[in-house]
Amino acid sequence: QVQLVESGGGLVQTGGSLRLSCAASRTIVASDTVAWYRQAAGQQRELVATIESGGNTNYEDAVRGRFSISRDNTRNMVYFQMNNLKPEDTAVYYCYLRNLFKNEYWGQGTQVTVSS
Repeated sequence: QVQLVESGGGLVQTGGSLRLSCAASRTIVASDTVAWYRQAAGQQRELVATIESGGNTNYEDAVRGRFSISRDNTRNMVYFQMNNLKPEDTAVYYCYLRNLFKNEYWGQGTQVTVSS
Protein backbone atom coordinates (compact mmCIF):
# COMPACT_ATOMS: atom_id res chain seq x y z
CA GLN A 1 0.00 0.00 0.00
CA VAL A 2 1.09 3.53 -0.77
CA GLN A 3 -0.46 6.56 0.87
CA LEU A 4 -0.42 9.82 -1.06
CA VAL A 5 -1.15 13.14 0.63
CA GLU A 6 -1.64 16.31 -1.40
CA SER A 7 -1.21 19.85 -0.17
CA GLY A 8 -0.89 23.35 -1.58
CA GLY A 9 -4.35 23.98 -2.96
CA GLY A 10 -6.27 27.15 -2.29
CA LEU A 11 -7.93 30.22 -3.74
CA VAL A 12 -6.02 32.31 -6.25
CA GLN A 13 -6.88 35.05 -8.73
CA THR A 14 -6.72 34.62 -12.48
CA GLY A 15 -3.11 34.76 -13.60
CA GLY A 16 -1.78 33.62 -10.26
CA SER A 17 0.30 30.58 -9.38
CA LEU A 18 0.11 27.64 -7.02
CA ARG A 19 2.42 24.73 -6.33
CA LEU A 20 0.81 21.46 -5.32
CA SER A 21 2.79 18.87 -3.41
CA CYS A 22 2.19 15.16 -3.02
CA ALA A 23 3.94 13.22 -0.29
CA ALA A 24 4.24 9.46 -0.76
CA SER A 25 4.54 7.01 2.13
CA ARG A 26 7.41 5.16 0.49
CA THR A 27 10.28 5.88 -1.82
CA ILE A 28 9.21 6.82 -5.33
CA VAL A 29 11.25 4.63 -7.66
CA ALA A 30 12.12 5.01 -11.30
CA SER A 31 9.62 2.35 -12.37
CA ASP A 32 6.70 4.30 -10.87
CA THR A 33 4.44 6.38 -13.04
CA VAL A 34 3.18 9.49 -11.24
CA ALA A 35 0.52 11.89 -12.39
CA TRP A 36 -1.88 14.66 -11.49
CA TYR A 37 -5.56 14.39 -12.30
CA ARG A 38 -8.32 16.92 -11.72
CA GLN A 39 -12.07 16.81 -11.38
CA ALA A 40 -14.23 19.87 -11.75
CA ALA A 41 -17.71 19.96 -10.23
CA GLY A 42 -20.09 17.84 -12.27
CA GLN A 43 -17.31 16.62 -14.56
CA GLN A 44 -15.36 13.41 -14.93
CA ARG A 45 -11.88 13.13 -13.54
CA GLU A 46 -9.30 13.92 -16.20
CA LEU A 47 -5.60 13.34 -16.57
CA VAL A 48 -3.64 16.58 -16.55
CA ALA A 49 0.03 15.62 -16.44
CA THR A 50 2.19 12.51 -16.18
CA ILE A 51 5.77 11.51 -15.53
CA GLU A 52 6.17 8.05 -17.01
CA SER A 53 8.47 5.40 -15.61
CA GLY A 54 11.01 6.27 -18.28
CA GLY A 55 11.01 9.91 -17.22
CA ASN A 56 8.99 11.35 -20.09
CA THR A 57 6.43 14.00 -19.20
CA ASN A 58 3.08 14.51 -20.87
CA TYR A 59 0.52 17.28 -20.47
CA GLU A 60 -3.07 17.84 -21.40
CA ASP A 61 -3.30 20.46 -24.16
CA ALA A 62 -5.12 22.97 -21.97
CA VAL A 63 -2.26 23.18 -19.45
CA ARG A 64 0.81 22.64 -21.60
CA GLY A 65 3.18 25.57 -21.20
CA ARG A 66 1.52 26.72 -17.97
CA PHE A 67 1.85 23.71 -15.66
CA SER A 68 4.89 21.62 -14.82
CA ILE A 69 5.06 18.22 -13.10
CA SER A 70 8.20 17.09 -11.31
CA ARG A 71 9.30 14.41 -8.89
CA ASP A 72 11.92 14.28 -6.17
CA ASN A 73 12.57 10.62 -5.50
CA THR A 74 14.99 11.38 -2.68
CA ARG A 75 12.23 13.14 -0.74
CA ASN A 76 9.29 10.94 -1.84
CA MET A 77 7.60 13.97 -3.35
CA VAL A 78 5.73 14.85 -6.52
CA TYR A 79 5.15 18.49 -7.37
CA PHE A 80 2.83 20.37 -9.68
CA GLN A 81 3.70 23.96 -10.48
CA MET A 82 0.70 25.79 -11.92
CA ASN A 83 1.23 29.22 -13.46
CA ASN A 84 -1.08 31.66 -15.23
CA LEU A 85 -4.10 30.00 -13.67
CA LYS A 86 -7.51 30.42 -15.26
CA PRO A 87 -11.03 30.01 -13.85
CA GLU A 88 -11.42 26.83 -15.90
CA ASP A 89 -8.56 25.29 -13.90
CA THR A 90 -10.83 25.24 -10.85
CA ALA A 91 -11.11 21.64 -9.68
CA VAL A 92 -10.06 19.12 -7.09
CA TYR A 93 -6.56 17.95 -7.97
CA TYR A 94 -5.50 14.38 -7.24
CA CYS A 95 -2.07 12.83 -7.03
CA TYR A 96 -1.73 9.37 -8.62
CA LEU A 97 0.91 6.66 -8.58
CA ARG A 98 1.08 3.38 -10.49
CA ASN A 99 3.81 0.90 -9.67
CA LEU A 100 5.55 -1.74 -11.75
CA PHE A 101 2.79 -4.24 -10.99
CA LYS A 102 0.08 -1.85 -12.21
CA ASN A 103 -1.23 -1.21 -8.71
CA GLU A 104 -2.82 2.24 -8.58
CA TYR A 105 -2.94 4.67 -5.68
CA TRP A 106 -4.73 7.98 -5.22
CA GLY A 107 -4.48 10.87 -2.83
CA GLN A 108 -7.51 12.42 -1.18
CA GLY A 109 -7.42 15.51 -3.40
CA THR A 110 -6.82 19.20 -2.85
CA GLN A 111 -9.15 21.98 -3.98
CA VAL A 112 -7.90 24.64 -6.36
CA THR A 113 -10.19 27.59 -6.97
CA VAL A 114 -9.34 30.34 -9.46
CA SER A 115 -11.41 33.51 -9.22
CA SER A 116 -12.05 35.73 -12.21
